[in-house]
Amino acid sequence: MKFYIIAGERSGDLHGGNLVKAMLRKSPNLSFRGFGGDEMKAAGVELVMHYDQLAFMGFEAVINFFKIAKYMSDCKADVLAYQPDALILIDYGGFNRQMAAFGKKNGIKVLYYIPPKVWAWRQARAWQLKKNVDHMFVILPFEKEFFKKYNFEVDYVGNPVLDAIKSFVPNPEFLSQHGLRKESKIVALLPGSRKMELERMVPVMADVVRRMPNAHFVVAAVRNLPEELYQPLKEVGNVKFAYDETYDLLSHASAAIVTSGTATLETGLFKVPQVVVYKAGDLEYWIGKKVVKVPFISLVNLIAGKEVVKELIQSNATPPKVQAELQLLLQEGTYRSGMLNEYDKLYQTLDTESASENTAGLILAYLKPNS
Repeated sequence: MKFYIIAGERSGDLHGGNLVKAMLRKSPNLSFRGFGGDEMKAAGVELVMHYDQLAFMGFEAVINFFKIAKYMSDCKADVLAYQPDALILIDYGGFNRQMAAFGKKNGIKVLYYIPPKVWAWRQARAWQLKKNVDHMFVILPFEKEFFKKYNFEVDYVGNPVLDAIKSFVPNPEFLSQHGLRKESKIVALLPGSRKMELERMVPVMADVVRRMPNAHFVVAAVRNLPEELYQPLKEVGNVKFAYDETYDLLSHASAAIVTSGTATLETGLFKVPQVVVYKAGDLEYWIGKKVVKVPFISLVNLIAGKEVVKELIQSNATPPKVQAELQLLLQEGTYRSGMLNEYDKLYQTLDTESASENTAGLILAYLKPNS
């Protein structure tokens, strides 16, 4: 069987790579082609386009509308030329929702792993997913119940972030390579992996660092972003940088400041007390307030259904407030231990063995003749 697989971001590439490896373990003669990144390529996908050409966020997507439209046109033409047995779509909602409709129109089976977060906003798009997607594999427990409201029976497969954490092998030299001591209380700074996130959050984090000159801060940096985005943090003395070593950093951190996103869940699963910070543009935030249908922005709180970690958003994302919360997290006591206890519950909720293996098995079962 042939599969065309599409992931447009770094996390999707990671989960796509793990899914492809799981499918090939079950059926070694499968073929894969598509849009993704280094992880998918290493797993065996014939890569047509790298996600670093696709990763536009918010108004960046508006500005680059014609470029994205050209990539989509190229993708559709390549799918038709390849004639896959199924499309596998991974996250990247704006692009992949349209590819789902294209696949359905052209008689190609459409499988969606990690679907768009329509439960958060524009919930009516659930009807569109039901119309165009043959089988959907969700990674958050509450999503299965959400889609039932639209008469769409989906499969909850567990969470691939937990898969990645379980398979992570720590670098025993991480501390020495970065000049850190085991007894030091390390504060991890996770400003995000997108240009716009760093532009807004790095200056806030730099101000917090200046307020805490005796603390040890380490930035979870990524190499595929311009170095100048980190400049405000580079100008502060008590900061070190760990490039593409987020899991190693979290395995040693005592607390963290995290920009909202998948990183909040990763930090929670590594059991690192965190404060979540986020800033959007004024117009973007105003629109978001009108359309977002959920009470929290961090996955930790959304899965728990209550506030486990403090969220400091927009005007509340100020250095004094972030510093005050961080100091609470670093102190041994009921506040810190209470958060760690909630992290234990989070882990148990998501632990359904392997999301990649579960999804791979379901995909192959659904595509069997007469299934």
